Amino acid sequence: MREWVTEALHGDFKTSFRVNKVLFDNQTEHQNLVIYENEIYGRVMALDGVTQITERDEFIYHEMLAHLPIFAHGSVKKVLIVGGGDGGMLEEVLKHKGVENVTMVELDHTVIELSKKHLPMVCGDAFEDPRLDLVIKDGCLFMKECREQYDLIIVDSTDPIGPGEVLFTDNFYTDCKSCLADNGILVTQNGVPFQQADELKSTMTFFKPIFAETTCYMATIPTYVGGPMAFGWGTNRVGLKDTSLEELQDRFTASGIVTKYYTPEVHKAAFALPGYVQKLVA
Repeated sequence: MREWVTEALHGDFKTSFRVNKVLFDNQTEHQNLVIYENEIYGRVMALDGVTQITERDEFIYHEMLAHLPIFAHGSVKKVLIVGGGDGGMLEEVLKHKGVENVTMVELDHTVIELSKKHLPMVCGDAFEDPRLDLVIKDGCLFMKECREQYDLIIVDSTDPIGPGEVLFTDNFYTDCKSCLADNGILVTQNGVPFQQADELKSTMTFFKPIFAETTCYMATIPTYVGGPMAFGWGTNRVGLKDTSLEELQDRFTASGIVTKYYTPEVHKAAFALPGYVQKLVA
């Protein structure tokens, strides 16, 4: 590997990380996987040349995709995570004592094994939790065959290229909807809308016919450059995104969970969308 690794996800815009040490660089059954160390971001994992996670700021992404919908809902017991092989999302979800079962569906078992080996600071001992039901399978196929009902579905996917492309289709979202409990929530990662406007616009277009309440919320994650990142939000329980600050504070305090980014105030602010994102959502 070269001294610098360059990501060209956005075509006319590139980002580069200096590589201090390579921990793994090889082809898995499904994709090229690289884990290396960087002075600023710590350990970094990339799939097919696209940065997925860094040790330094992973907490922002994982806290906002996990804690925000759980605290908004108020009584999540059964969770489905599609993707998330690094285990960071799983670890955050399992911090909630009220969560009784988590099904995690990951395509690439090698990502899980290498994350446990090289990214223990991200996943902790989440993969050993007895509440976990780990399924190694294509997420799209799993959803099509699924007959379970979940309070929360988190789509912690890669970008809509390669293996992750099928997780951004209308059929996939419809299958997710059919597996949600009556008051359930679907949240998705939808990239950086300043750079990937079509990704968010497409998801919102697919959400609108199947959910009573559709929007996105946002968080700023240094690794994903080009502006704040968007997370899709779909539910048939209208008003969940407007859960009061007082209620969120009560639930957060009662949970005893310590966070580094998420707060009830940040939760509320995350739904305040800038004008250019409002147009994409509308």
